[in-house]
Amino acid sequence: MPATGKLIGSGRTADVYEIDEAWVLRRNREDWGDAAAEGAVMEHVRAYGYPVPRVRTERSGAARTSRTDLVMERLTGPTMLDALVAGAIDVAEAGTVLASLLRQLHAVPGRRPGTRVLHLDLHPENVILTPDGPRVIDWGTAEDGDPGLDWGLSAMILAQVAVDDDRPVAEPARAVLVSLLADPSGLTGEGVSEARRRRAVNPTMTAREVELLGVAEELVRSVALLP
Repeated sequence: MPATGKLIGSGRTADVYEIDEAWVLRRNREDWGDAAAEGAVMEHVRAYGYPVPRVRTERSGAARTSRTDLVMERLTGPTMLDALVAGAIDVAEAGTVLASLLRQLHAVPGRRPGTRVLHLDLHPENVILTPDGPRVIDWGTAEDGDPGLDWGLSAMILAQVAVDDDRPVAEPARAVLVSLLADPSGLTGEGVSEARRRRAVNPTMTAREVELLGVAEELVRSVALLP
């Protein structure tokens, strides 16, 4: 395992440590997910030209093969969320970029016949705006399936923020959602329903976030003109 430096980022399930100027180590907490599998899907989509960091996986130790660390390319630039808060990108552009990233991803064949690769957590915090363009991170939930679910989850994540009046970014989140769904998309009613079901059982959700799922789904269906 490579030596790690200072902690440079933390999310709901993992921490990111500095290795050097070119690489970082993302360490899952509490054996959350399989970073080796995550690295494999990142390399799969990268082979098709999708914008993800380069990766290599490192085992944490032979005695604990269920826990892995992911070593990946160090990216320079803010997250899309930070850029929105700073006014470096407007809400319409953010939604357009997210939609483009979803469409580009769903052009990548899945590892099972008849499927496409789904990220299932593609939202502004998981997009890094580098000088070379946006890069998508945090592939721990990725799977093969129908693109409608990916659109549904991206929309529901934004909507949960948009309907929470206690969140200072609620209004921008609503605007990004409208922009995301402005053009014909792969969003389906079935995708929205399954996205709500998955969010409801996601162990990283707070009670408040789960409470808002119903009104969030109503907002998504209203914006997308779905019954």
